[in-house]
Amino acid sequence: MAEAYIVDAIRTPTGKKKGTLAGWHPADLGAIPIQEIVKRTGIDPNAVDDVIWGCVDAIGPQAGNMGRSCWLAAGYPEAVPGVTIDRQCGSSQQAIHFAAQAVMSGTQDLIVAGGVQNMNAIPISAAMIAGQAFGFETPFSTSPAWAARYGKEEVNQIYAAEKIAEQWDISREDMEVFAAESNRRAEEAIDSGRFAAEIVAVDGFAADETVRRGTTLAGLANLKPVREGGRITAGVSSQIADAAAAVLIASEQAVKDHGLKPRARIHHLTVRGDNPIMMLTAPIPATRHALQKTGLKLSDIDLVEINEAFASVALAWAKDLGADLSKVNVNGGAIALGHPLGATGAKLMTTLLYELERRGGRYGLQTMCEGGGLANVTIIERLG
Repeated sequence: MAEAYIVDAIRTPTGKKKGTLAGWHPADLGAIPIQEIVKRTGIDPNAVDDVIWGCVDAIGPQAGNMGRSCWLAAGYPEAVPGVTIDRQCGSSQQAIHFAAQAVMSGTQDLIVAGGVQNMNAIPISAAMIAGQAFGFETPFSTSPAWAARYGKEEVNQIYAAEKIAEQWDISREDMEVFAAESNRRAEEAIDSGRFAAEIVAVDGFAADETVRRGTTLAGLANLKPVREGGRITAGVSSQIADAAAAVLIASEQAVKDHGLKPRARIHHLTVRGDNPIMMLTAPIPATRHALQKTGLKLSDIDLVEINEAFASVALAWAKDLGADLSKVNVNGGAIALGHPLGATGAKLMTTLLYELERRGGRYGLQTMCEGGGLANVTIIERLG
């Protein structure tokens, strides 16, 4: 099978709730890492076969095919197509998968994959909320087939995060220790300049602003649970955020034709499903599946990026798989750095690539929970 290579990856800084990026149009924000990846690699924009882009809640300024809109907002040729996909939180990780699969199939050679999300402009679940105007309480509320299979049980991420904490016996204190460490690692990464090379500035704004500096266990313990009597608080949950990220995927032929230097090889691609009511557990079976297919053990993986949608998700994954947390989210995760939905997959891949290079590691694994009980797993192998 043909190989697919990561030539480069870049992301914007992450803006917080009501932060620096709140007023940016998603097309303009998404154009920035696209422009930077073209500039850094020196590729001819006309040579790009497709732009595969993640974006969730595609309404308002995020409607109308963001993959196409971001490319055009970047000022590049109209002949190059674009498409937008929604695999919920894993949308831009899936964009990378589709790009790699197109290259591996031999049908395309050079693809820009990534995603964008402005959660300040378009709040999470805005598309579902908009559906209420047409009489749909949730996407499933009027489906007899759904009700026959899953009953009337809630389809809600907070509900799922709570159920995971209960089922895996993860205490609120366990999650708060994890959340405090996420913030500490992120502070250290920012202050040491570890993210500098992977970030393209947006009008002079060049550092993630989501980190809750000085987070303490005492402070986390004082937060009210999201649900009465529950364990999940805002402090152990991912943050509303705005960002965009782009990854250039190339075939061996494109590497030769354009004089490119690949930084990593796509080693494995997996997407698996699990119970949609539990919703956030699929990284566990997906990771098991990926390791089985590749013959790798988790101990062979040098670094892991698992999206910290909630601390219970990452801790349940680590508990089930016996993961070494010293190799997981080493620069902090979404609890500290934010989760800009459609951009998060490409954002995490960017951070994983740069950190593998910094440490001289070989294999990196990325996974994340996704609405509907889904999870992608990508394993990359650093080159050079």
